[in-house]
Amino acid sequence: MIDTILKYFPSLSDGQKQQFEQLGELYPEWNSKINVISRKDIDNLYVNHILHSLAIARFITFAPGSAVLDMGTGGGFPGVPLAVMFPEVRFHLVDRIGKKLKVVDDIAARTGLTNVTTQHGDIKEVKGGYDFVVSRAVMDLNELIPLVRRLVKRECINAMPNGLICLKGGNLDGELHNVKHRVMVEDLSGYFEEEFFDTKKVVYLPL
Repeated sequence: MIDTILKYFPSLSDGQKQQFEQLGELYPEWNSKINVISRKDIDNLYVNHILHSLAIARFITFAPGSAVLDMGTGGGFPGVPLAVMFPEVRFHLVDRIGKKLKVVDDIAARTGLTNVTTQHGDIKEVKGGYDFVVSRAVMDLNELIPLVRRLVKRECINAMPNGLICLKGGNLDGELHNVKHRVMVEDLSGYFEEEFFDTKKVVYLPL
């Protein structure tokens, strides 16, 4: 429910509240046609998908004018909830599965999100420069870093250096052991009290 979002983000505008409410209607509608979210999990949309995406908004407040690339967005997570939260930030959502991006395009249009663009294809086909690349459980960091490094701009307008922000779960010791970059890891249980977040983390690498 929208109350789950308001508990942690009480200062949303009326327009943002309406958009988050619309997400709660549109995703189940689409999920009945296309398996965007696990059918078992659609009832947990607000906590497991929308609020989980918004963990990035607890970690960093993107500066107006920033550009953010969501790699492997699937049905629009974390990009769509973040686009609602940061209307003055441009979000480019990329995925290899075209039918899921059709869902994203429709939901963005019907909720009035003018700061979302999509691209069907591989990350290697993406051009341009971004302040941050975000992803949710797409692949190991050592595989991800070489793919996105060229897309991260050098000029910084945010309080944190440009880089990669990933939402991950479980024990990351093995994955992080092989990463040669500086890495910051924060437990989402420090952000949200719901049990779902007990094993979830946000991982940040300046690039």
